Amino acid sequence: MKPAAFDYHVPETAEAAVNLLAELGEEAKFIAGGQSLVPMLALRLAVFEHLIDLRAVTGLRGIEVRGDAVWIGASTTHAQVGRSEEVRRRIPLLARATPLIGHFQIRNRGTIGGAIAHADAAGEYPAVALALDADLEALSPRGRRVIAATDFFTGMWSTALAADELLTGIVFPGWPGRSGFAIEEFARRSGDFALAGAVIAVRLDADSRIDRCAIVVFGLGPTPVRATATEAELLGCAVSEVDAEEVGRSATADLESIPADLHGSAEYRRRVGSVMTTRAWLRAVREARND
Repeated sequence: MKPAAFDYHVPETAEAAVNLLAELGEEAKFIAGGQSLVPMLALRLAVFEHLIDLRAVTGLRGIEVRGDAVWIGASTTHAQVGRSEEVRRRIPLLARATPLIGHFQIRNRGTIGGAIAHADAAGEYPAVALALDADLEALSPRGRRVIAATDFFTGMWSTALAADELLTGIVFPGWPGRSGFAIEEFARRSGDFALAGAVIAVRLDADSRIDRCAIVVFGLGPTPVRATATEAELLGCAVSEVDAEEVGRSATADLESIPADLHGSAEYRRRVGSVMTTRAWLRAVREARND
């Protein structure tokens, strides 16, 4: 099939883009890399009278170190994120998630802002943003605001962005100290969406006790889910005394609304999510301990 007819707009600034979106209303949609939107348009699962192309918008691309944090423009492609030495050095979890996104053709055109704003429950970047307490920068005709990742993902393919807002950038804070990071996911084929996955960040103090950790599972509900109760139980524990399999079980025990489809039952996905969490925990702890 082919997409339904639409008018095509190419603004040159972010301000012009959001003003145009506000003017055109619900029948308009931003398009960046188009790796999620174009297939939906082609299948007519989505129909818009206007597409606003962000490729010519200045100020939405780039990677900048800002103090202890890294800012990434929303139109920066996955490939650019993956090639960045600053990302690999300062935000290693993001660098390790990038090769798991689709195939190289998708990574060459898909953008980090598009992936996060699309809010696919099986997406890697939303899970990483949630685990690292990223801040999402948004612009509308009313001005700019910052949305914490913990408040950003509201449901399946839905976010806290207002109808006239544009995601312009993401700020990832650094994790200094004895830190380790890992992402594990299970997919039927390389490049497919994950049936279940987990991202882990853990930091140890001088006595090898856990003084900070983040555990996020994805593909197991309408949004990525942070296992805050499990995190709280782990704080202050000697890392050598932590049962990795129990971390996996605890992080997935209370999940609700786990999808069930031809790829697997809800209970199967829960078990897979538990195993992915266990594997990610072990890898992150090894890195933090420098084993």
